[in-house]
Amino acid sequence: MKKLATLLPLAALLLGPVPAISHAETSTVKHPAWTRSANIYQVNVRQFSKEGTLNAVTAQLPRLKAMGVEAVWLMPIHPLGEKNRKGSLGSHYAVRDYLSVNPDYGTLDDLRKLVKQAHALGMRVMLDWVGNHTSWDNKWASEHPDWFKKNDKGEIYSVTFKNEAGEMEEWTDVIGLDFSNKALWKAMTDAMAYWVRAADIDGYRCDAAGLIPTPFWNQLRTELNKIKPMFLLAEWDQPDLHEHAFDATYDWPLSNMMIKIGKGEANAADLRNFLAKPPKTYGRDAYRLEFTANHDVNSWQGTDKDLYGPAYGAMAVLSYTLPGIPMIYNGQESRLEKRLEFFEKDPIEWKTYELEGFYTGLNQLKKANPALWNGAAGGPLQMLDVGNEQLFAFKREQGKNSVRVIVNLTGNVQKYKLAGDEGPAQLKPWRWRILVSE
Repeated sequence: MKKLATLLPLAALLLGPVPAISHAETSTVKHPAWTRSANIYQVNVRQFSKEGTLNAVTAQLPRLKAMGVEAVWLMPIHPLGEKNRKGSLGSHYAVRDYLSVNPDYGTLDDLRKLVKQAHALGMRVMLDWVGNHTSWDNKWASEHPDWFKKNDKGEIYSVTFKNEAGEMEEWTDVIGLDFSNKALWKAMTDAMAYWVRAADIDGYRCDAAGLIPTPFWNQLRTELNKIKPMFLLAEWDQPDLHEHAFDATYDWPLSNMMIKIGKGEANAADLRNFLAKPPKTYGRDAYRLEFTANHDVNSWQGTDKDLYGPAYGAMAVLSYTLPGIPMIYNGQESRLEKRLEFFEKDPIEWKTYELEGFYTGLNQLKKANPALWNGAAGGPLQMLDVGNEQLFAFKREQGKNSVRVIVNLTGNVQKYKLAGDEGPAQLKPWRWRILVSE
């Protein structure tokens, strides 16, 4: 039996596994081997440093490597639109040119150096791809207007759609691409293949993936894999995206549940019920992206302190130990306590890297224990009973490796009873214990 220095041991009684999940078990996606125990670190290039450059990111790669980061996701690196721009710098997701590097960030050579350094450290690099829409002044709009959606008057118009909550959204700084035109499929696929060949990147995070026809993504995966094995993450949560195209999708429902717990609007029983009967079902080998923050959550919903308060550490532990591929948003290791401006320069205040050791420990825990690995490589979730419904406890096993986790999801000291103990033990508010055995 062993334990991580930053985490305390646990033993508990096994109740039984969460019901088996069957959707998309016929997936043809072959995950790159490196993804099986991987984590992701999201970099907002504009705000990552005062310089806001790719070279500044490259300089920090050794630190990220020491923290156990395995894959770096760079937010869009392309030149941004000026027409109908929001703020003084514009949205990261209003792309003007798919085949260039934003001069504010650096050059193609700078990107190549970043990827080469990451590979030398045993890390991977993902680009953020905005395939659903472009800026108003993207050259495709003038050269290929037939590639864009039109209104009843035959005019290109700003992106308008019904989101997953059933609400209408309008993004005034971007215009929507029309994927009913197969010529667009080839151009978009060629553009994405360009960066694999030109910079040797390892994958893509695909923005608003569910607004693009799934067959496009299916053929894209086939074409990119002809160059090298790729990792594809969809910013969406439709199970069918896993069948032929994507390794991973966003677990927004679990993220929302953790925020509710942090705000006192949900408890351990709600989390147990949610995991036993999730809103959608996925194949055992489908990766779900788990996170406590990302650029959208931080800028539009709030900081870790705003959303979770003293529950933050417990939520981070769950994001690493529940089934899924965990992600850190840049600055969290330094207890990011401000909402980063989305359309302006607003660099992270790095301070003392207060939580760097905490995240290092979580990354080590994930890497060292196959029970916590991603998809079918890891163990299924099995709920545990520790004699107190205010606590959330579970177990994951893979082969001889077993990881048990107990988390206090309340602001009060909670007692629990373990098999073989003479009396109950205590767990402080919002604290956790983890036991690893071989």
